[in-house]
Amino acid sequence: MTTNTAPGARGTSRDIPSGSRASTRGLLLFAALAGPFFYLSSVVQALARDGFDIRVHPLSQLATGDLGWVQVLTFVVAGAGGVALAAGYRRVRPEGVGRRAVPVLVALFGVAFVIAGLFPMDPQNGFPAGAPSGAVALSWHAIVHTSAAAASFVALAAACIMLVIREIRARRVAPSLGHGAVALVLLLPMSPTESSVQIALTGAVAFAWVTVMAIRLRAAA
Repeated sequence: MTTNTAPGARGTSRDIPSGSRASTRGLLLFAALAGPFFYLSSVVQALARDGFDIRVHPLSQLATGDLGWVQVLTFVVAGAGGVALAAGYRRVRPEGVGRRAVPVLVALFGVAFVIAGLFPMDPQNGFPAGAPSGAVALSWHAIVHTSAAAASFVALAAACIMLVIREIRARRVAPSLGHGAVALVLLLPMSPTESSVQIALTGAVAFAWVTVMAIRLRAAA
């Protein structure tokens, strides 16, 4: 069996041992569903929990309070989806530019997202009920959360930049523009007044990319 080793070459199902093809497709299905699950869970919680306002409270703040464990679990499952995408990418795209760096960076995105979920931010700005009405000094676990969340976006942006190089070398313009646009969104500085909304939209872009990549890779597996 021959394998296309040209720079930027796309893998196919022929590149994957038949025994692992089903598990690869399963991993990629899980990855494709991670983002929709995260936002469906977050929206339901935001609507169900009294006092939550996306204009003031980032989705991460749903991990505080008595029901915070639901959002913690939501973060962990979504982050695991990123790790699943990394494993699937490594199997389906074993050759070409970024064959090692891309899955490592995507895995870092997933792991950092899990860490962000396990270390919640502080109750503040009146949420959950009984929290201080304004901002509070960051606790150690809030610092871990913020740092991990930022690292997750940076890692995914770096993966997208690697894929821009891969697609340009393969002379595929549209995919390179798509990866580049996602990287740009992920690296935009946060607005000091609309950060909670911007974080939610940035996360939506990140997980939309994860879903699209997972679907494309699954089609090739």
